[in-house]
Order: sequence, then C-alpha cells, then structure tokens
Amino acid sequence: MANITASMVKELREMTGAGMMECKKALAEAEGEMEKAVDVLRTRGLAAVAKKAGRATNEGTVMAIVNDACTTGAVVELNCETDFVGMNEKFKAYAEKIAKAALAAKPADVDALKAAVIDGETVEEIVTDCIHVMGENTQLARVAVVDAQAVSAYIHGGGKIGVLVDVETDVVNDAIKEMAKNVAMQAAALKPLYTNDSEVDADYIAKEKEILTVAAKNEKPDANDKIINGMVMGRIKKELKEICLLDQVYVKAEDGKQSVAQYVAQVAKENGAKITVKKFVRFETGEGIEKKEENFAEEVAKQMGQ
Repeated sequence: MANITASMVKELREMTGAGMMECKKALAEAEGEMEKAVDVLRTRGLAAVAKKAGRATNEGTVMAIVNDACTTGAVVELNCETDFVGMNEKFKAYAEKIAKAALAAKPADVDALKAAVIDGETVEEIVTDCIHVMGENTQLARVAVVDAQAVSAYIHGGGKIGVLVDVETDVVNDAIKEMAKNVAMQAAALKPLYTNDSEVDADYIAKEKEILTVAAKNEKPDANDKIINGMVMGRIKKELKEICLLDQVYVKAEDGKQSVAQYVAQVAKENGAKITVKKFVRFETGEGIEKKEENFAEEVAKQMGQ
C-alpha cells in the first residue's frame, strides 16, 4: 500500500478543492497516484476539473506589447521574490525593455531572448542589472512572440496577466482593433484553455466522457444509457463553453448570451470584413514557477493524525 503523506493530501486539496479526508481516501484508492486520485474524486462528484496547484505562483510582472503597425506582439514574464518589487515601476520598466527586445529579435525561447541585444546590452545583462538595482533574485521565466495581420495586447491587474490575440482580417480599422482588444480582455478575465473546440484533444474528450459517465451513473443509478449519455454530453458541452475562448459568453454581451464568436462575427459584418481569431497567448504571473509556501503540510499532518 502506498504511503500517503500530508504533502500529497495538501497538493490534492489545492488541485481539487475536495475535503481533506476525501483526498486521503482517494489517494489510498489510487495507490498514491495524483492523477488517478483526481479522477476518483471526480467520479464521486467531489472535485471539479483539476486546477493547477496553488504553489505554482511566484511574484513579478507580465509585459505585453505590440509594434506600431499592430502586426507583431511580444509578451514576457519577469519573476522576482516579492509582490512589492513586482509592482514597482522600475521593475516594470525592466520588463518593458525586455519585451521590446523580444519584439525586435523575435526569439524562439528564453535562452534566445537572453542573448538578444537592445541599446547595446544583452537581455541577460539587463536581468543582472535588475537584480543589483532591485535587490531581489530575478528570473526571466517565459516569452512568446506573435506575428499576424493584426495583433492586440492587453495587460490586466497592473501586470499580473498579459494577453496577445492573433487576428486574421482583410480590414484593419479602429473598430476591429477595439474588437481584438475586447477579445484579449476576455481571455485575461475568463482564462480559457483553447481558442476553439477544434483544438481540444480527442483523448481529453474521451477521458472526460469516461469520468462523467461514472459520475452520472452514481447520480442516477436507475437511468438508462440514453439518459446517461445525454447528461454526459450536456456537461461536456458546458465545459467546452467555459474553456474555449470563442465559445465563452462574451463578458460585454448586452443580452448576457452572445458568444465571443458571435461578437466577432457581428463586428465583421458591421465593417464588411472577414475576421478569424486564430489564437491567443495568455501569461499569468507565477504559472509554472515554484513559490515558497507556509508550511501548511504540518497542519494537514496534525489533522490526519500523522
């Protein structure tokens, strides 16, 4: 039998929001395998789609910018130790300079960006200078560059979230730029995982069907297959509307029903344009970066009697 530790229970709680003892039971049933434990909780209706572990949140800022022609955009994430420094205007100025270097160099990854030169110094030297000036360990975490017929950038929460939206259009005017900005704001606010449902992996859908079928049968043990299938497909459809940008309800919809795709189509019609939102890039400060935590595992251990 797998040894279930307090830290494992803590991690599962953060991922699912389920109760501590239910997490412990699920881990035991799954023989300590985290992904299987999540599935166990979901089949019992005790967990939503797993969230990223809370510990993957560091401090810093995200900077997203576009060139004057709005045809190229760059977004970078610069991490530091404290929110105080992350929200500091000097720190943000370093991030903006690095983003400008990315805009010009169009690097494929962080290492390539570190070697890029702007105003006579490399980005790596800029990061080093930032460490000396701000007095905190600073890491360049991520970079993405988008080239398109029209690119929009949006920064939310003073640099906590940065978004780039890639728009294919045969007309570029103020109305279409505003539309692209609104779509970027949508992505920042509602955190979609995909642009549209065609991007969703078939294996993911198959696994969701399997999990939701077990959950539906637990809810309605006497229901026939047709009813169970209807419940499952309805829940998958609802989930896709939440995780796919174009299927989400547009946050500014006057009727509270218009989807993002319908909003884009409306703007296209009003401007005699053919518009396709091809993709988006969304960076949120601290994603994928380990953060020092309070020792909550000790509290969990006490409650578990370990």
